[in-house]
Amino acid sequence: MAAVNEVGMHEASIAQIAKRAGVSNGIISHYFRDKNGLLEATMRYLIRHLGEAVKQHLAVLSVNDPRARLRAIAEGNFDDSQINSAAMKTWLAFWASSMHSPQLYRLQQVNNRRLYSNLCAEFKRCLPREQAQLAAKGMAGLIDGLWLRSALSGEHFNRQEALLIIHNYIEQQLNIKYKC
Repeated sequence: MAAVNEVGMHEASIAQIAKRAGVSNGIISHYFRDKNGLLEATMRYLIRHLGEAVKQHLAVLSVNDPRARLRAIAEGNFDDSQINSAAMKTWLAFWASSMHSPQLYRLQQVNNRRLYSNLCAEFKRCLPREQAQLAAKGMAGLIDGLWLRSALSGEHFNRQEALLIIHNYIEQQLNIKYKC
C-alpha cells in the first residue's frame, strides 16, 4: 500500500513494491503472479479489516437497537484502517481495476453485497421491505460517496462530519412514517 500511496497503482512496479516490502521480485511474482494478484491480496486484507472493524463496533453496543447498529456499521466503514491515505488510494486503485478484472470485480461485488445486506437487515427491523431496501441503498451510497469525495479531495477524511451526515440520514429514514 505504501508504493500505491506514494506513486499510484500504475507507476508502482513489482520492483518498487518488493523493495519496500524487503523481499525479492521473485517472491512477489511467485506468490501473487502480477500486480493484479498483489492488489487482490491487499484488498482481501483491507476487506477483512473492514469486516473486523464493523464487528468490533457492533460488539460494544449495549442495546440491540437498529439505530445503534446502523451507526456502528457506518463507524466500522469509517475506521482508521479504511480512511488512512494508503488505504484510500489502494481502494481507489481497486475500484478502477475491478471494472477490468473478473477476480477483482467479484471481490468488489461480495463487499458491496455484504454492506447492503447488513444495512438492509437493520432497516427491515423498522421499515417495510421495499422501503428498507431503498434506505439501505441510500445509506450505502452515502457511505461510499462521502468516502470517495474525501479520497478525491486530497484532504484528511472528516469522520465526525461523515458520521453526522449518516446519523441524520438514519433518523430521516426511520422517522418518516414509522417509529422505531
